[in-house]
Amino acid sequence: MTKHTVPLLLSALLCSAALARAEVPTLLIEARPVSVSQPAEATVEAVRQATLAAQVAGRVMELNVDAGDRVTRGDVLLRIDAAEASQAVAGAEAGVAQAEAGRIKARSDYERARSLFERKFVSQSALDQARSALDAAEAQVRSAQAGRGQASTVVGYTRIVSPLSGLVAARHVDAGEMAQPGTPLLTVYDPAAMRAVADVSQQRMTALGKVPLRASVELPGSGRWVEAAAVTVLPAADARTHTVQVRVDLPPATLGVVPGSYARVHFLSGESARLVVPSTAVLRRGELTAVYVADDKGGFSLRQLRLGERVGAEGGVEVLAGLHSGETIALDPVQAGIAVSTASRP
Repeated sequence: MTKHTVPLLLSALLCSAALARAEVPTLLIEARPVSVSQPAEATVEAVRQATLAAQVAGRVMELNVDAGDRVTRGDVLLRIDAAEASQAVAGAEAGVAQAEAGRIKARSDYERARSLFERKFVSQSALDQARSALDAAEAQVRSAQAGRGQASTVVGYTRIVSPLSGLVAARHVDAGEMAQPGTPLLTVYDPAAMRAVADVSQQRMTALGKVPLRASVELPGSGRWVEAAAVTVLPAADARTHTVQVRVDLPPATLGVVPGSYARVHFLSGESARLVVPSTAVLRRGELTAVYVADDKGGFSLRQLRLGERVGAEGGVEVLAGLHSGETIALDPVQAGIAVSTASRP
């Protein structure tokens, strides 16, 4: 190897590194103002949800829906055996007929007593007794009619209809089972209106400041972030946990969110200048968390970072240590690693 070979080889290596680096997309990292937030664990629930329960005793005769089915308000979801309720209606009808007959007799007796009183054949006391008997018979008719109305209402309770349009979240009974008053039958909810509910300590509520609060909701299951449509702080604290419940409404018709799923609410409390890198630029290998940083030789070097929390909905993550403002990183760590390997070959 001549004395001119080493410079030429070094020049070739630098040229190769520069070409490889030119093919890798990069980003200049600078401190920028980002929203400071305080996260809180939350659970998703439906704003409009109802658990339908039996109001009469009877066997489940007809079950028209199952969990996951879509329903419309007014749809008949389930029927309970109406035989006992129908017998109660028949008994109430008979009671009304009996009371009507009693009223007719009492009125006839009163009219007879009044006629006799006018002709001085009976006393005032006899007339008053006849009038009292007629009043009692009329009251008995009203009572029987009320009983008939109540029995007819009970018959309506054997048809379980949906109080809202939405989805069936759960089915709690099977056809043929015996239902008792208060037995849960079905749970339905409206997926168009969902919210995340978080229990926040009183100290943190004080740190967040006065209402109205602003918040973003992270949905870890799908990796999405959505801006809260509204934040409502309930005006009472739990006496056992000393926390305040905060309801964070999701935007209307947020898809892919079901009641009971996990969410994380980020309450916005101000802004501060921070270094943020795209999460896609971070290389994670076991316990190693690093990025490829552009060096002054036209290539990249792997540098380990200490990261903080995820920042905002754009997929960035805060850098706590390992990177400085003004440095350039590779946006594609895999491509940058290939470029480093290519540049190091002789």
